[in-house]
Amino acid sequence: MSTDDLKQRLAKVLRGDVSDDPATLKIFSRDASLFTRTPSLIVYPKDAKDLASLVDEIARARAEGLDVSLTARAAATDMSGGSLTTSVVVSFTKYFNHMGEVGSDYAITEPGVFYRDFEKATLEKNLILPSYPASRELCAMGGIVANNSAGERTLEYGQTERYIESLDVVLSDGSRATFGSLTPEEVEDKKKLPTLEGSIYRNLDPLLTNNARLIEAHRPKVSKNAAGYGLWRIRDERTGSTNLAKLICGSQGTLALWTSAKLRLIKPKEHRAMLVIFLKDLNILPTIVGRILPFNPESFESYDKHTFELAVHFLPQMLEQMGWAKAARLGIDFLPETAMVAFGGVPEMLLMAEFAEDTLEEAGQKVADARSALFDLDVHTKIEKDERESEKYWIVRRESFSLLRKNLTNLYPVPFIDDFVVPPECYPTFLPKLNALLDVYKDHMVYTIAGHVGNGNFHLIPLMDLTKAENRKIVLELAPKVYELVIAEGGTTTGEHNDGIIRTPFLTMLFGPDMVKLFEETKRIFDPQNVFNPGKKVGGTFADIERDMITTNSH
Repeated sequence: MSTDDLKQRLAKVLRGDVSDDPATLKIFSRDASLFTRTPSLIVYPKDAKDLASLVDEIARARAEGLDVSLTARAAATDMSGGSLTTSVVVSFTKYFNHMGEVGSDYAITEPGVFYRDFEKATLEKNLILPSYPASRELCAMGGIVANNSAGERTLEYGQTERYIESLDVVLSDGSRATFGSLTPEEVEDKKKLPTLEGSIYRNLDPLLTNNARLIEAHRPKVSKNAAGYGLWRIRDERTGSTNLAKLICGSQGTLALWTSAKLRLIKPKEHRAMLVIFLKDLNILPTIVGRILPFNPESFESYDKHTFELAVHFLPQMLEQMGWAKAARLGIDFLPETAMVAFGGVPEMLLMAEFAEDTLEEAGQKVADARSALFDLDVHTKIEKDERESEKYWIVRRESFSLLRKNLTNLYPVPFIDDFVVPPECYPTFLPKLNALLDVYKDHMVYTIAGHVGNGNFHLIPLMDLTKAENRKIVLELAPKVYELVIAEGGTTTGEHNDGIIRTPFLTMLFGPDMVKLFEETKRIFDPQNVFNPGKKVGGTFADIERDMITTNSH
């Protein structure tokens, strides 16, 4: 079927819009990943009923043997290529952008709502979704749920799946369902339904029961994970309940498309104090982490010496972006750090442990106690009780990569080893091995390492010249070497950014063939015709990575 024929076919069943405008297709051929895939059509369904009609029509077309599929897209901040396709994109930000009720501890939202608008609404009741990612000013709720996102507050509050209460979804045959917490009796009632929803419960329940030992054995032992399907979080062993919304969260639009979400919220603590640690010896890093964590920091972040030097080197450009009033204050505040670099005292890593409490006195006491716990270690520390003073460290942590990208215009960000997680106790052995491995490729890339040091989640996004074939080959050469180190320490390939095109082929390496077979069976149970986002989570290949990698340095 030609694109024109498909467009006309979909236009007959949709009240929303269908576009094959070349300029629009070009925009939708990219997200924040290192890939490009040009879709054939962009569709903008009006509402859940319209989306159901779309899915039903695509399912019919696939049953006729046509190679068409649907890939969901919200704000396209995904760094794994999860929102890219050569078939039909379902765009949610145009019409699915309404906030629902904000209650005493929850909010209801559609997937096309930008997080910044979601938070504006929840803050009116002094509530937040604490799993917001670093891209909070750019991302939308669809991606937050699809990727099981997390960010700087994850250490205290966990990933998005912890806050999913229920999801309204459209299933792969165009039928609609609501996934929420069910008792065993309610699950049995669902199994009796003569629908795809009933079939899902009938088939998934024995898969979980018969493979419970295998699933538990392969549950990632680190504190956060976005790899694979979260089969281990569907059942709550404490209550005996089942909640398939917990599975849809993190599935990258491969099992169902959600149209409305009920998310639990928390009331943030109002006062913060930060302990800044300048670390010259990585060998004592796990000791520091082990001594700080018992004081329950809300966040425990880090960035490496490359990031530190970068911030000082590009200090004028960084300050200029902020506006002159803020720049003047922060420019003065950065003088001690600038002097540290000038006299050769660059730390191997800078750690930021931030404590949040209901009063400033409580936060100050927490940070003082945490500092005292390091009294016998050879580290330089600072306490920042004024959030305006600690802001400079957050700016470097959040903006360093953007700063590097803007000032090295001949290079392109290549997120392919950008989100691994390792147990903090392995730092003394793991980090030197990682740095030694990266040093082998130092002539091909510039990089910084930042991350959530409290739970072992590191973000490493090299900048490379992708016009050179040898650099593109490094993506497939270096990634398995890094992941071999990560997996050997009991880690995971992705804590927040998910699998997409870039990491789906590594799932067998991470989980083993038996678990991957369960992932494939899960996909078949929900989506027997492979309507939703083919090649992500299951079925992706290394050839996909090689074929669809961008070959220019255009931003």
